[in-house]
Amino acid sequence: MVYRRTPRIQARMDSQRAAILDAAIELLAERGYAGCSMAAVAAQAGVATGSVYRHFPGKAELVAELFQLVVTREVEAVELAAEQPGTVPERVVAVVETFASRALKAPRLAYALLAEPVDAPVEEQRLVFRRAFRDVVARRVAEGVRTGVLPPQDADITAAAIIGAGAEVLTGPLTSDSTDAVSELCTFTLRALGATDATHP
Repeated sequence: MVYRRTPRIQARMDSQRAAILDAAIELLAERGYAGCSMAAVAAQAGVATGSVYRHFPGKAELVAELFQLVVTREVEAVELAAEQPGTVPERVVAVVETFASRALKAPRLAYALLAEPVDAPVEEQRLVFRRAFRDVVARRVAEGVRTGVLPPQDADITAAAIIGAGAEVLTGPLTSDSTDAVSELCTFTLRALGATDATHP
């Protein structure tokens, strides 16, 4: 006879899993990937280490799921920015500003998501979401080329370059003055697009 969990047991398991993920996100934001061990997550969640392993085979799988949760929110935020009223260059700049400002509010988490050395399953998630960010920008660039607002260019390459530049600036040593970093990144974005007004107030 196949064992099936009762709804009450399943609800308790789901609640525990959610608590583990919440604890892991807190640790990722505080200590990065290196500090997000299974034992540390268990202690943060107030459960036994074995309970964490019941939900996730290992640290890489746990953090890969964290990437899905956290970065999906970030992609949704930049997609909303891309839909705001304005010209194509203004909407691309809005994406970059949103991406940058959200990263700078949680720099340790941003480093973990964008650049910290990670295991292969996590790196796979990182690449998936880097492409998702790129695609948001690429759709706007393609629209600008199609309507003649932007000069002819490969939308995917331009978008990848903009997202790559943003990740480099936001996780590097240039963010001591975050206001200047975001402003310069937006100006760079306009120039990379070939927009007529390649300045950012």
